[in-house]
Amino acid sequence: MKTIVTTAYRPTDATKLCARETAQLLGLQAVERNKRPIYKLHEELAADVIVCKKERLELYPVGQSEPFFFHPNSAAFRSKRPLGNDPLIEVSGLEPGDAFLDCTLGMASDALIASLVVGDTGRVVGCESDPVIAHVIREGLKNYEDMPKLHDSMRRITVIPQNAVDYLNGLNDNSFDVVYMDPMFTEQIAEASNFAPLRNNADHGQLTEEWVEEAKRVARKSVVLKAHFRSTDFESFGFKRRVRPNTKFHFGVIQMNKTQ
Repeated sequence: MKTIVTTAYRPTDATKLCARETAQLLGLQAVERNKRPIYKLHEELAADVIVCKKERLELYPVGQSEPFFFHPNSAAFRSKRPLGNDPLIEVSGLEPGDAFLDCTLGMASDALIASLVVGDTGRVVGCESDPVIAHVIREGLKNYEDMPKLHDSMRRITVIPQNAVDYLNGLNDNSFDVVYMDPMFTEQIAEASNFAPLRNNADHGQLTEEWVEEAKRVARKSVVLKAHFRSTDFESFGFKRRVRPNTKFHFGVIQMNKTQ
């Protein structure tokens, strides 16, 4: 699907500059808004629309009236709890100073929690295969102004606009301590409203043998899978399932325990 870049309804010099720079960076067309509503831009240009606003970037896929934009999402409340008890941290064995690879970055909620744990001596990288979504998330992590306690953790996350398997293929053995994957959309969860505008845009790629084997090659400590409780991927790919009663998602782990 074609994508264009424009400004908010009432543009300023700053949002005009943002639109030009975003279009140039992503190789897209910048279009003057001319006070047209989003649905009109969809109709006239048959394109998804990135809107440069003063406070953030918003992505409006064709046919959607609600935008996709960066927000800490579940990390906002997870960060207020003891991090050692967070199910991702508990199952992965992630520690301060570790390197964490999120193969399925999404809204970066899990990467944010990982970044809080590894601290400024650690490293967090997230893969997002769609370059437009990757850019929206990268800019959000860089510029989000609410929740100051998360700012440092946001800024530490490196966003890679690339398919996770392709990125893994290019890494050396044992490049990360933890490799994490959360293939979305195998089961649509009603509560996952943040993703609703992206149902048709997001990568629906499912777990494969190559993906898991590459993750095992790259991970020193563990490979972690998050999936719907109905998923058979845990057993199919050798993950030890950690059942979480009364939750829609379970975690699974393959312990690597490689010596450094």
